[in-house]
Amino acid sequence: MTAIVDYGVGNLFSLKSSLDALGEKVNVTGDPDGIRAAERIILPGVGAFGDAAEKLRETGLDAVIISEAKRGKPLMGICLGMQLLFDESEEYGLHRGLGLIKGRVVPMKGVVPEELAIPQIGWNALIFPADRDKSPIFRYIREGDHVYFVHSYYATDCDESLIAATEYGAMLTAAVGDGNVFGCQFHPEKSGAAGLAILRAFCEL
Repeated sequence: MTAIVDYGVGNLFSLKSSLDALGEKVNVTGDPDGIRAAERIILPGVGAFGDAAEKLRETGLDAVIISEAKRGKPLMGICLGMQLLFDESEEYGLHRGLGLIKGRVVPMKGVVPEELAIPQIGWNALIFPADRDKSPIFRYIREGDHVYFVHSYYATDCDESLIAATEYGAMLTAAVGDGNVFGCQFHPEKSGAAGLAILRAFCEL
């Protein structure tokens, strides 16, 4: 069973629907005991980093997520949920993250060419690092498969955990993985067959 963390940030319906389509048992919950009882955890999120991080701390769910991840339970952060896995973000000030993945979240502005729109909204190809094995969450997809992004900030200083990049006028972090902790900057639940394949692989961990 997979727990989707409900902390008031994110469109949970499409993510639950994708997991339902895979036949995965899902518990959308903000209850610590429900999260602890799950076999794996997905942390979604849309909006501002600081607000989301504060909601996690106010509810005590930050400590639950960190504890379960450190026990070895598979954890996937999606979009803002991925960014929350990092040490800190520079979005509207400096905000502390969960510290489960080394690195920080910074603006795309000044990194991608001025003629490209920010936020990046649309489909982009995944590029796998040539110097390491393919991540287990990508076992059912190929390099070059397209996934759906919506973001204005991206993760950097995370070369050790990089499992996929994407090119948007510059090479940007698309996904990270460190042991049992994974993050996707894109939305697998909105990425068609490739996204479902990624969620399927995660649910098999």
